[in-house]
Amino acid sequence: MEFDIREIPFSSYGSTFSISYIENINGIEDGLYIRNVKGGDNFISRLFRLDLVENGEIVSFKTSFKPTLFKLESSKGFVEFCIYENMVRIRGENTSLRLTVDTKAYDNAIPVGKKQWEVNSYEEQIKLLLTSLEGELVVDAPWNIVKSEYIVANFLCNENNRFDALIEAYETVWKEKEYDSFENCHEKIKKSYDAWMDSIVEVSDEIEKGRQLAGYFTWSCVVNPKGKLTRRAIYMSKNYMSNIWSWDNCFNAMALINRYPELAWDQIMIFFDNQDESGLIPDYINDAFASWSCTKPPIHGWAIDWMMKKSDFITQKKMEEVYEPLVNWTNWWFKYRDYDKDGIPAYNHGNDCGWDNSTVFNERPPIKSPDLLSYLVIQMDVLSTLAKNIGKKEEALYWKDRASKLLDKLIDYFYDGEKFVAKLAGSNKNIESNSLLLYMPIVLGDRLPVDIAEKLVEDLKEKGKFHTEYGLATERIDSPLYKEKGYWRGPIWAPTTMLIVDGLYNMGELDFAREIAWKFCRMASQGGMTENYNALTGEGLEENAFTMTSAVFLILAMEFFK
Repeated sequence: MEFDIREIPFSSYGSTFSISYIENINGIEDGLYIRNVKGGDNFISRLFRLDLVENGEIVSFKTSFKPTLFKLESSKGFVEFCIYENMVRIRGENTSLRLTVDTKAYDNAIPVGKKQWEVNSYEEQIKLLLTSLEGELVVDAPWNIVKSEYIVANFLCNENNRFDALIEAYETVWKEKEYDSFENCHEKIKKSYDAWMDSIVEVSDEIEKGRQLAGYFTWSCVVNPKGKLTRRAIYMSKNYMSNIWSWDNCFNAMALINRYPELAWDQIMIFFDNQDESGLIPDYINDAFASWSCTKPPIHGWAIDWMMKKSDFITQKKMEEVYEPLVNWTNWWFKYRDYDKDGIPAYNHGNDCGWDNSTVFNERPPIKSPDLLSYLVIQMDVLSTLAKNIGKKEEALYWKDRASKLLDKLIDYFYDGEKFVAKLAGSNKNIESNSLLLYMPIVLGDRLPVDIAEKLVEDLKEKGKFHTEYGLATERIDSPLYKEKGYWRGPIWAPTTMLIVDGLYNMGELDFAREIAWKFCRMASQGGMTENYNALTGEGLEENAFTMTSAVFLILAMEFFK
């Protein structure tokens, strides 16, 4: 399958390099760039702009993008790229490749060896070694006191009209090494990709495109351990959202548990490796830092429970590893977010619950929302199971009792006899909202009283409210606050779909669960693995290459449509 570089970044498993097309971003010239995703998404990386040059002039080219090989082709020749860990391998015939750096701060390029130049990017905190293995490397980088005025590097063909080159990334010093051939590097990457795709079950032709997209995204967005990334991490994207968030990780873990269980476990534990002594886990992390401004909802117990039911990989040793961090994460909510001291914690921001701008947050927080208690009920149940399995019998009974009492409190406090509501902490005033967020207690499945479960399902099945041809909108489509491109005020999202489908399945609503799952898989296959979707048209919105969406597609496809 071929991809469109204007929509999808080219990268590979383990690497922080990517190639993508940047367009309509202020201050950046439109074009194709080699980029690096280290350091997160606080700025848009643009290490080198790429052009083909013939007879000293930039020429037009077309692109060919296969999962492990990217190609630029002019009327006379071509250049191919393969990304292998911290290296971009490049080869060309009958054309030259130009790399242009828009220098900032102290950015500079200096010759450091035969056919080698080091580019030092102060802005991106990375050094890059350009090496010509065949052909010539010609660099124009005039010095201006403390930096290079500009940097233009050209890989030129030899007398046989070929060149072979590479770009390596490092932070401190380059270490001399023997280089494998372009063919061998590409073969190693292709072998990795093919094994990854072979592990994904076959699906119907109608959603095969989705399988190919989701498989590529989840494979290519893995980065190796570095800095705060204590384990291998699956970034949300190597386009613009180059971090790992602390609920997105759960869905990626679930998608991998039966195929790459060690990598799946890494996605769960990487946040507990970075857990604060208070029990808080960061909102997101990358190699450079962890962000503590917000957090994400405690769905980790739900995810671990799902994984334990699907695989025997989570042994007693793994349970012991995760038990205390999960205890501390659970208790954090009650120690630090229960402002009323009534046993009901609150969110300080929409980001904390993952629904950044939901209409529930039209009022100033802190806000008590029924989804939070629902997740915590499940998490306590899971802690009970874990405690029992690792020989902590008294703690198992303690968590089971807490879960039961918290479920009662959820219903007594949030359910008004017709629906669940959200409330302002302090005043306990009801918040007017038509958000799907208020239906998230469905994730409790058969823990909910039958009459409440039936009412929630009845509401969701009714067309013209949340239920559309493509799935469940995040705001009622007849709400005055509904927006087709409103982020959490209308569009369909992968995580909410997965949580609700799982709850429906566990309460016995198998047909409805399957219907919502199929609508999502079909929509994602047609609209791409985007961040979210127009609930009325199925059009993909926001980030075009999103691993959380890919993961949910793979989970639902493997659960229902293999």
